[in-house]
Amino acid sequence: MTVRRQVLKTLAALPLTGALAHPSRALAAGEVPRDYFKELGLRTFINAAGTYTALTASLMPPEVIQAIQYASLQYVRLEDLQEKVGARLAQLLRCEGAMVTAGAASAITLGTAAVITGGDPDKARRIPNDLTGMKSEVIIQKSHRVGYDHAIRNCGVTLIEVETRKELENAINENTAMMWFYNNQNPIGKIRDEEFVAIGRKYGIPTFNDCAADVPPVENLWKYTAMGFDLVCFSGGKGIRGPQSAGLLLGRKDLIEAARRNAPPHGDTVGRGMKVNKEEILGMLVAIEVYLARDHKADWERWEKQIQLIHDAVSSVPGVSTHIHVPEIANHVPSLKITWNSRIKATPEEIRTALRDGHPSIETVGGRESVDLTTWMMLPGEERIVAERLRDLLKQAAKS
Repeated sequence: MTVRRQVLKTLAALPLTGALAHPSRALAAGEVPRDYFKELGLRTFINAAGTYTALTASLMPPEVIQAIQYASLQYVRLEDLQEKVGARLAQLLRCEGAMVTAGAASAITLGTAAVITGGDPDKARRIPNDLTGMKSEVIIQKSHRVGYDHAIRNCGVTLIEVETRKELENAINENTAMMWFYNNQNPIGKIRDEEFVAIGRKYGIPTFNDCAADVPPVENLWKYTAMGFDLVCFSGGKGIRGPQSAGLLLGRKDLIEAARRNAPPHGDTVGRGMKVNKEEILGMLVAIEVYLARDHKADWERWEKQIQLIHDAVSSVPGVSTHIHVPEIANHVPSLKITWNSRIKATPEEIRTALRDGHPSIETVGGRESVDLTTWMMLPGEERIVAERLRDLLKQAAKS
């Protein structure tokens, strides 16, 4: 039996919470002879920041690791696997069609390509440089313009910015291919999600909603397709805890089929470099199965207790203020904002750096005014380490 099989056997034998309690313990006792990250001169850390791509997002549960290992030992036709997994995902997520993509950004590019090419192989070959005979404008609210819309522009289309409903309707013409919506910006845009969908339906324009970081709550996985968005995408490696390099494209069956014709293994397409291997496809399916079966109420209660523990420890330091909050949409989990007055002789950046450079290393986020953190990507028990380290650092800064 190989070392990897021994590791997976150990992980598979553990309950989910036990395996996540500390993966390194599951890999102890001689199963893994090498500390690969240490050999590379890399430090691992406690993730008090969240599901950021730069911080490698989330940890996969043992069931997903086991599925990846299973797939790695056998061959299967890639298109057949996408078809079967897509059908199963569509059933689980209550939509017409689904496919596994190389992350949410890949889903955006493939979805856009699906809309403008309809899956036509000749058109798929010509984008992004020659859109002759294709609709090439995508309407987007100005408040929804973010770096992620580069994934739309990969297809060679022109983004048309609007702010009001009147401007949006005036912008629709025979060259309008799609209307794109960034779900995180829903509260600040002048055209909200349901109205946006209604306008798209009124004029027969496909609508696409980017919900990359919008799980939890679990209901979001079918909320927006049920609302009427023609396409919706999610990151696979954030709250769903699938492979970080995987994502989901959900929506109309015809558009999902067209998206697949713009994706690997098809060559000479804008999506050819966005390959998803058999391990990621199967791993993403199992991640969804595991996620849907979780006790989401118990998860939420645990996160609340963890945040409260850190809040109580840190707020005990004179001069420190804390605020527990839940972001409205993306990263919708209990979070903590920590600020302080002039009694603490340190900046937030200095505290974040001290946390990162300490032992164990702890990653947090925030700006000039605060240290921000969340616990939902922590392993059980790590919240106590974070609480103690933060409290001690702030106490020391108060004495300096």
